Amino acid sequence: MAALGWLTPRRRSATARSVLAGEASAEAARKSSLELEDLEGQAPPGEEERAEESAPDFPVAGDDKAAAFFDLDNTVMQGAAIFHFGRGLYKRKFFQRRELTRFAWQQAWFRIAGIEDPEHMQDAQNSALSIVKGHRVAELMSIGEEIYDEYMAERIWPGTRALAQAHLDAGQKVWLVTAAPVEIATVIARRLGLTGALGTVAESIGGVYTGRLVGEPLHGPAKAEAVRALAAAEGLELGRCAAYSDSHNDIPMLSLVGHPYAINPDAKLRTYAKERDWRLRDYRTGRKAAKVGIPAAAGVGAVAGGTAAVIALQRRRR
Repeated sequence: MAALGWLTPRRRSATARSVLAGEASAEAARKSSLELEDLEGQAPPGEEERAEESAPDFPVAGDDKAAAFFDLDNTVMQGAAIFHFGRGLYKRKFFQRRELTRFAWQQAWFRIAGIEDPEHMQDAQNSALSIVKGHRVAELMSIGEEIYDEYMAERIWPGTRALAQAHLDAGQKVWLVTAAPVEIATVIARRLGLTGALGTVAESIGGVYTGRLVGEPLHGPAKAEAVRALAAAEGLELGRCAAYSDSHNDIPMLSLVGHPYAINPDAKLRTYAKERDWRLRDYRTGRKAAKVGIPAAAGVGAVAGGTAAVIALQRRRR
């Protein structure tokens, strides 16, 4: 931490949380990837067919110093994973409608204010974490499998899936990097046949969630720290690695690697990428964003906002 001495106490604290979140996510990712290796050779359910898309020309076969890092929401999958996870949790009565008023207000504040106020973000994170407090990690993993089949499997972008497969075919490891809970991210990675996932780590003791995060949501700078930590642990050279994302929030992660890609980019990332001659791919029909409307800044708190939207839609259809 000595290198952070020039920062103000507030900036120093935020940076320390990002580093902690990144290192925790990297540790969880390496652990889960070892478990995924035990399943190697098994065809991921529902993933027998691959879309034929042009692959990037830079993966070098047998380059064990290179890997690929893929953002999840609107990069690999249409919409936000946390939104669909929230739908699944609500369906399974993890929380009741009376709790949605508080959650919906927090989510609305993020949308209207358009800034990441630390106090509001902490309040939202605590509210969402209270949903899983006391539940077992194994239970959430099992439910994640069901939720993937119910809401996510049909929302994978074939083009991005083909890009990931090109890296795998070249013998490189491929990791998801997302603010979604690491448990659901790991499920998605396994089902897609990827190496593993970096995601937000919720603290657990004895396999039971405590209702606290380790560091902060894996968002923005924290993603870059997670990739940096994982690369160091895996002996990778970031200059030979690739990263893919749709969001300008992931510019820190994209800037780490030698091969950054803007996939279905938002306006800010599209401009930034063009100025730097980064490669762009857009798989959206009519180049319209497929976002669910949940800001990444809300992190884990997006569960509530997503479920509130689902309930509103259900009422409208009645």
